[in-house]
Amino acid sequence: MAETVTPDVATPPPASTARERRGWYLYDWANSAFQTTVITVFLGPFLTTVTELAAGCELGADTCDGYVHPLGIRVAAGSYYPYLISLSVFLTVFVLPVVGAVADRSAHKKRLLGAAAFTGAGATIAFAFVTGERYLLGGALFLVANIAFGAAVVVYNSFLPQLGGPDERDGISSRGWAIGYLGGGLLLAANLVAVTMLTEEGNPQRTLDLARWSIVSAGLWWAVFTLVPLRWLRERPPAAASAGGNVLTDGFRQLGRTLREVKAYPLTLFFLLAFLVYNDGIQTVITLASQYGTEELKLGQSTLITTILLVQFLAFGGALALGALARRIGAWKTVLLSLVLWTGVIVAAFRLPAEAPLPFMILGGCIGLVLGGSQALSRSLFSQLIPAGKEGEYYGFYEISDKGTSWLGPLAFGLVFQLTASYRVGLVSLLIFFVVGFALLAAVPIRRAIVAAGNTPPKVL
Repeated sequence: MAETVTPDVATPPPASTARERRGWYLYDWANSAFQTTVITVFLGPFLTTVTELAAGCELGADTCDGYVHPLGIRVAAGSYYPYLISLSVFLTVFVLPVVGAVADRSAHKKRLLGAAAFTGAGATIAFAFVTGERYLLGGALFLVANIAFGAAVVVYNSFLPQLGGPDERDGISSRGWAIGYLGGGLLLAANLVAVTMLTEEGNPQRTLDLARWSIVSAGLWWAVFTLVPLRWLRERPPAAASAGGNVLTDGFRQLGRTLREVKAYPLTLFFLLAFLVYNDGIQTVITLASQYGTEELKLGQSTLITTILLVQFLAFGGALALGALARRIGAWKTVLLSLVLWTGVIVAAFRLPAEAPLPFMILGGCIGLVLGGSQALSRSLFSQLIPAGKEGEYYGFYEISDKGTSWLGPLAFGLVFQLTASYRVGLVSLLIFFVVGFALLAAVPIRRAIVAAGNTPPKVL
């Protein structure tokens, strides 16, 4: 029988300064370049094209039925990238919770953030060497970059409960997410200008080269702007000291204890399950949108970049607007509303006509309005459900389906495509993630869950 947990009315989190909060926002500005320029726009089409070249297809061909054989496994060229995403998340399942446990016990959380961020940025910059048919090198660099990206976000998210009380976190999280979309959008705008000005008609190699250098630019942006939060964020004493003096080994031990004790917080786990389901659908849409637009809808690179740019700037406003709505009706109800809108997005995307840029761009605008808010409010809502002192560990589990780390959705998409050779059928298979995720989230008694974790609920839920 689980132990009854009473609310902790103890000490409020240490006060944060406006400068520290701005530093926290700016890490979202730094890492969103990877999410936007790399994951959402360029990497899918770029790595798919490199894989198709390795499969013997001609550069610029409309279709490719070839296969590659990484580690002796027969893989359709169009499925290679979705499978890589699933593999990266399988690996993060083992990495991210450990990173979170170490962060909770370390007095040098900023160093952990910097180490993960610079590793990911370095792997992204190394895409400069992914030329010709080097699809295996591209896949390996993506795995390193995406895992490091997730590890850095775990540490970054663990700062959130220290930056404000229960009634402030929705606003802080929404502003951080909005600033991130603005930063990612600015770099994407620069890449849009470069691609538009430098693309040559009938020269697919030039288009491929521009995509590669756009990916590299995101790594440079990520590395440079990470320097600001590393300077402005403040270190705080860890929740628990390392008994043996070794933060890493003590982190492993603490993670083991948490896994044994987590049954004391079943409602937190239930929320996490709901999030893993619906956010897997959101992340899959984000990650595979450019591949869907290129391969199924036959849209040009400039159309895709323009649409994603539109999404970025509308998501800036959408995150702030849904954050304001959450202040009136509560974060839980606002996220549920956003999932209804996401379901409509999938249905509309399935019906999009090929070679029609305008409907694709309108749908992208609708995505932008709900995207930032649904993610920012999920992050702040989860912060209310974490037992004090275990923020890093719990955000390690959370990050398994956060930015760029979905796995069931891409796996389902890749399998359906390999079986049907239809990107449309693969897309519609994602509906189940939003429907099931909505049902699970609606079943969470959110106020009782917050109290059970030992926290004080905000006034409006």
